Amino acid sequence: MSTSAIIVAAGTSQRMGFDKLAAPLAGLPVLRRTLEAFLTSECIAEIIVVCPLERWQLLQDPAPGGFSKPVRRVDGGATRQESVALGLAAVAPATAWVAVHDGARPLIGPDDIARCVAAAKTFRAVSLAHRVTETVKRADADDFCSEAVARDHLWLMETPQVFDATLLRQAYAMVRAQRLEVTDEVSALQAMGVRVKFIAASRPNPKITSPADLVLATAILTVQ
Repeated sequence: MSTSAIIVAAGTSQRMGFDKLAAPLAGLPVLRRTLEAFLTSECIAEIIVVCPLERWQLLQDPAPGGFSKPVRRVDGGATRQESVALGLAAVAPATAWVAVHDGARPLIGPDDIARCVAAAKTFRAVSLAHRVTETVKRADADDFCSEAVARDHLWLMETPQVFDATLLRQAYAMVRAQRLEVTDEVSALQAMGVRVKFIAASRPNPKITSPADLVLATAILTVQ
């Protein structure tokens, strides 16, 4: 049963001040480094990149014969939710499993992709994540500490998030029909009452949101 990957890369990078997905990371654009992990992963049959045409140019493969597996581009929408829906519409009809990944998480490893896909075949809905280990505090409206938050059972969400393809299509049809807004696929599945299993990341998988994140990602790559 085949697995398709949707790499979401349609955002504007407004917080960064420049196109973070085009930024160089150890010799490759961030988005190209993300794509490489899914090209390398043996469990992924096809890749849909949701991005504007100018970002697609970052991914063109200079090697003869092009990519090692089918890679296609679709335009994104005004929100992440719309972009994922457009990517999902482009997935091959025979696809059994869909892995949705943020293009701005370039350090994802093929091993963690494979672990998530394998777990999805048991649990139908899974997400890569990591446990909260720091002390957590809640602040008031003026940013003064108001109370401690117990970190037991708290996780920080990552991607890929992998689902039974039929289940994910049903969830997106439901949120669209009910005009719900979701920030990730786990939220869409939860809105339908589906339990989602967390899979602990085996390596750092930060999202690039600031220039400091590029520095951190470069440092991580030098020691891996």
